[in-house]
Amino acid sequence: MAGQIWYLKSCRLFENCTPPQIARLESASRAKSVGKGEPIYLPADDANSVLVLASGRVKICHLTSDGKQSILAFIEPGEIFGELAILNMGNRDEYAEAVEDSRVIAIPDQTLRELMEEHANLCLGVTKIIGLRRRRIERRVKNLLYLPNRERIIHLLLELAEQYGHETDHGIELSIRLSHQDLASLVGSTRETVTVVLGAMQNEGLIKLGRKKVILRAPDQLAHQVSVPPLRMSEQPPSSTPAGFYLRHSLGT
Repeated sequence: MAGQIWYLKSCRLFENCTPPQIARLESASRAKSVGKGEPIYLPADDANSVLVLASGRVKICHLTSDGKQSILAFIEPGEIFGELAILNMGNRDEYAEAVEDSRVIAIPDQTLRELMEEHANLCLGVTKIIGLRRRRIERRVKNLLYLPNRERIIHLLLELAEQYGHETDHGIELSIRLSHQDLASLVGSTRETVTVVLGAMQNEGLIKLGRKKVILRAPDQLAHQVSVPPLRMSEQPPSSTPAGFYLRHSLGT
């Protein structure tokens, strides 16, 4: 029980809650362990709880009409997911799967709504998370509809670098390990196309590739190629933002 309280307190969304409020959350919540590759929830499951990732890593996915997996989000420890349950959305419309052995805490939606009614900062924090994720939805839909594969991949690499990058002697290395198939699922492309585009960018000296590893050797040049401002590295440790790295995009390929 004490460990569960610690996980809730370590979630930045709840850091300003009082001890009695944290205790209320803890008493109503339930924790469970999920093995790598196991589902946390499935499409059409009741959306009756908001989840906090205590440890491990989770991906939020959707299956396209032709059966392909589309990755919508990666969730890191201390982040919430399934937050639309707060809005009484009925059933889930995607599925959550553990990328590695994970532990999650499920908070009943009614409990969280009651706490939001009495805690303005918590309400604002949840609203910001939903708003940020909605903005990323719109941006990814625009990219998918209007940009060629190379530009979509560059946008993705820059976004990953802002969230997961750390500076090294060779450039900005992404601490998150993704396969070419993962990258393809994030940008609505194919593994073969991603492999060709990344290979060309490596030959141009823009990136360096390793096994599930990418280093941006020339991030400013990459930003210039897609007409966005130079990369701004976060002052926080990689993947520590409360909204998480949410990559929802159009479900087509």
